[in-house]
Amino acid sequence: MKIYRSINDFETTGKKTIVTLGTFDGVHIGHKKIIEKLLHAAEIQQCESLILTFFPHPRMVLQEKSEIKLLNTLNEKIKLLENTGLDNLIVHPFDEAFSRLTAEEFVSKILVDKFNIQKIIIGHDHRFGRNRTANIDDLIVFGEQYGFEVEQISAQEIDAVSVSSTKIRHALLDGQVALANQYLGYDYFLSGTIIHGKKLGRTIGYPTANIQIFEDYKLVPKIGVYIVKSIIDQKTVYGMMSIGTNPTVNGSQLSTEVYFFDFNADLYGQNIEVSLLHYIRDEEKFGSIDLLKQALANDEIVSREFLKI
Repeated sequence: MKIYRSINDFETTGKKTIVTLGTFDGVHIGHKKIIEKLLHAAEIQQCESLILTFFPHPRMVLQEKSEIKLLNTLNEKIKLLENTGLDNLIVHPFDEAFSRLTAEEFVSKILVDKFNIQKIIIGHDHRFGRNRTANIDDLIVFGEQYGFEVEQISAQEIDAVSVSSTKIRHALLDGQVALANQYLGYDYFLSGTIIHGKKLGRTIGYPTANIQIFEDYKLVPKIGVYIVKSIIDQKTVYGMMSIGTNPTVNGSQLSTEVYFFDFNADLYGQNIEVSLLHYIRDEEKFGSIDLLKQALANDEIVSREFLKI
């Protein structure tokens, strides 16, 4: 997959393109159906497949008070799209200037002149151009004018995409990991760098890896304790993860810490992905360190039984 960080960087090979566009946050099962449709059309018509997506998310730019949390960081989304077999991905910087392009400017200058478009696959309710004034009917007219096809994604398929995104976010914030993973088609994951923490875990027999997530727009699931897995040195390692403030020791800042089972290695400074498998329990403030240790021991028993290890 070729990755371009701007529409202006894209150069056609001379082949026509089959295009779709959207935020593709989560790259979940609904998105994958659209991508499969895109790839199939590109293969049949001997064109290159192309997805146009944007960063930052348009709502971050156009809605000042937007506090939207995304299922993927930009790098996570790129990695997930790369696994689909897509030919070209353009991640265009979304800004107010881009939002002011008229519908015809978008069609003529970008779809036609830059992308050499053969077909666009788009939702029946898609709106585009300055102030989102143009709709699918306008796009069909433009297609006839400029010589490209418009394939509409049905209302049913669009509902599957939008409902899935909403359900995934709600499920993760409710601790319903299995439901979220079902809609995603993969295990939801957090990625970040292992940093030094307060090292309290090692004093009670549960040394943890503290994960720093740099992107503040990434959706962090419900506070609590999870069963997780990671790939470290090409091996699957299981463990339990705490998202919370460590109230038993009067913590105040939110942290994400993982205790890996049957594992002993220095991970400081390494980048890591942690996939969520199951929600165990809410965070609690225990009356003593001994009670906390008992709870962690029980969490490990529950985890090992779940994992059958």
